[in-house]
Amino acid sequence: MGLIAAISVIIGNVIGTGVFLKARVMTCNVGSPEWVLLAWIAAGLLSLAGALTYAELTAMKPEAGGEYVFLRDSYGKSSSFLYGWMQIFIARPGSQAAAAVAFSIGLNDFLDNKLAATLTTLHLGGTTFDITTLQLVSVMVIIIFTTLNCASVTLTGQIATALTFVKMALILFVSVGAFVLVSGNFGHFSMLNTGGTCEGVAAAVTVGSPSYSFFGGFAAAMLGALWGYDGWNNLTFVAGEVKNPNRNIPVAIIGSTILVIVLYVIANVAYFYVLDPTAIASVSKNSSVAKVVVSMFFGGNVASIATGAAIAFFTVGLMLSSLGTLHTSLMAGARVPYAMAKDRLFFGTFKNLSANHVPVSSVLLMGVIATILALSGSFDILTDYVVFGSWVFYALVTSSIFVYRRRYPELARPYKAWGYPVVPVVFLLVAGWLLYTTFSNDLPLMTDGLSQIASGNIGEGLKSIGKTSSFAGSLLILLGLPVFYYFNKKGIVTPKGE
Repeated sequence: MGLIAAISVIIGNVIGTGVFLKARVMTCNVGSPEWVLLAWIAAGLLSLAGALTYAELTAMKPEAGGEYVFLRDSYGKSSSFLYGWMQIFIARPGSQAAAAVAFSIGLNDFLDNKLAATLTTLHLGGTTFDITTLQLVSVMVIIIFTTLNCASVTLTGQIATALTFVKMALILFVSVGAFVLVSGNFGHFSMLNTGGTCEGVAAAVTVGSPSYSFFGGFAAAMLGALWGYDGWNNLTFVAGEVKNPNRNIPVAIIGSTILVIVLYVIANVAYFYVLDPTAIASVSKNSSVAKVVVSMFFGGNVASIATGAAIAFFTVGLMLSSLGTLHTSLMAGARVPYAMAKDRLFFGTFKNLSANHVPVSSVLLMGVIATILALSGSFDILTDYVVFGSWVFYALVTSSIFVYRRRYPELARPYKAWGYPVVPVVFLLVAGWLLYTTFSNDLPLMTDGLSQIASGNIGEGLKSIGKTSSFAGSLLILLGLPVFYYFNKKGIVTPKGE
């Protein structure tokens, strides 16, 4: 694989829905356009530092199987099991659920908010849960793509290829259109969010609330931005197939990450050029800032054919981009329980392949968990849940570079991490701060949830705890420990190479 091909793979892997759906909550988190842009840049540079470190590990063991094996060989099989467990119950299905919800948001915009209606209300554990048309659409999309992924590997690859280029085209359409087709105002960059509704954003990370702290708000904004860069850990898995790795790997990773940062910054500059911070913070959680910007093309007359066509183009593009993310996440995610089952660290049924060489049981497991998550969380809660759980292990894998350098100095390293040891150390320090601050931000919700449970209101308590990405994610990860010891107690064969 040459340099241009490597860059294309990286960009296609990273760009998703975050750049279109995160501006609202990030504006609520930090209040000003400048800090929103800085959060996007900081999250991009943090992802770049992680990718450069991952690249050494991947080039060193290109055939090994990635993070799962890096952890197994550095910290033992319990850490690799928990990584796989997190992928099965947090990262993969959470990403799939978020992508399905993003599709529903796009469709809701297309149908002028007609999907936000509540169909029924469930009463469970002393609390109520609304079931909306948006949730049902999300579930149906997951079911459809789970079925497609059960069909054949060839079909799934063709669909993934067909949807790849929609993402970049959509960013350019919104960004260029905002500057060419709208009479905006750069004066918005000197304004602050004052009184924006910030629907669904926790008070602890909303500018202006009594419990707000800037560092907590900035960490929350970075958590949102990191969703936009999620997938950077997968890009380095082409490391073993890149020509001239010492030159092309760092150039591809640095070049593609900088390009994605530039695209994201331009898109957000376009949003604030058209809308002031308060208007952005007041966009409904069932819509997107990008769609509001597009609706102002051609004078903002939504009844005109040109504006209607622009809105239709954007919303259909967002839906296709969401479907692309959902599809590739299901395709890759199903291989996690399959790989663990082959290593005798998960239930044996998940290692079975269909006549088309598809791990159908694993695909169905991912689809079921994603469906449950899609019914239980909003887009922002789901993405924070995924980012928190993933970054616990991104930090652990990154730290393994020090173990490998000390324990296996003789291993061939076609590429050595640029900036070692400073770059991985900075990555670990920032990741640690981000995880700690997320815990601090979630503490009021966690305390409220425990108080509700103590007073007998179990449903409301669990509902409150479910909104805490850090506590809910950590609890699910720790639940993997007894499962791991169960397999060990049964005398299951250890993974190959252990």
